[in-house]
Amino acid sequence: MKRIIGYLLMCFITYPLSAQFNSEEVQREMNEGTLAGFGTSQVKDTYLSPFNYSGWGARILNERMSLLRRMNFFRQQIISVDISSTQNPAENVNDFGAFVDYSLTYYYRIRTGNNFSLLPGASAHLMGGFIYNTRNGNNPLSAKVDIDLGLSVIMLYTFRIKKYPLTLRYQADIPLGGIFFSPPYGISYYEMFNEGNRSEIIAFNSFHNKLALKNYATVDIPVHGSTLRLGYLSSLYYSDTNQIDTRILSNTFMIGWVKKFVLR
Repeated sequence: MKRIIGYLLMCFITYPLSAQFNSEEVQREMNEGTLAGFGTSQVKDTYLSPFNYSGWGARILNERMSLLRRMNFFRQQIISVDISSTQNPAENVNDFGAFVDYSLTYYYRIRTGNNFSLLPGASAHLMGGFIYNTRNGNNPLSAKVDIDLGLSVIMLYTFRIKKYPLTLRYQADIPLGGIFFSPPYGISYYEMFNEGNRSEIIAFNSFHNKLALKNYATVDIPVHGSTLRLGYLSSLYYSDTNQIDTRILSNTFMIGWVKKFVLR
């Protein structure tokens, strides 16, 4: 099963590279948005501590949405960097987290009206990062690496307030299955990488042991020839395997600018 998942991921990720040589897949139009945001974060990782930690989180996100020559097909690429600082209930121990996410998604647009569009799609997702606990001595760090295939959907609605066009968007992403790094409880990183105790550190994931759901809502507002984007991103990550319970929840309010390119 792991070999099948790995093969599918390789095919999905390398497809855009080969498509560059296919004249039918040349991009015609691209929107790029860069946003920064701040919000709340909650972290629990029983490899480090049995307690829930809460605090603040910050995120930088870059999104590229390309219209392909086949008119109703879009390609979206999102890269985001997420950092957080949280404390235990007694407020005497900190967790510091840092994660990098990359997702590649292909959508097909279904027009359901003059102002509304529905875009279902399939995605590949890669995430890597860590949680660092300031109290632990032997095992102060918990690393996270995930590779998933999943589904995504975007809903777009355009309307006007007087002469100003506004675009509302809602996007939801959920993984179906993949592989991720999850060492057994009680095994230190020294044992894994210095003594070669690497059994069961890679696990297959699906709904039975992992749930990762993202909700992303934005509004685009024209401002003096540019486009201002306001957004809200809710990210839920939950996994339970090898006797390790991990929960990461963040709510981030974001602001940034969108640029439009026409590629011939």
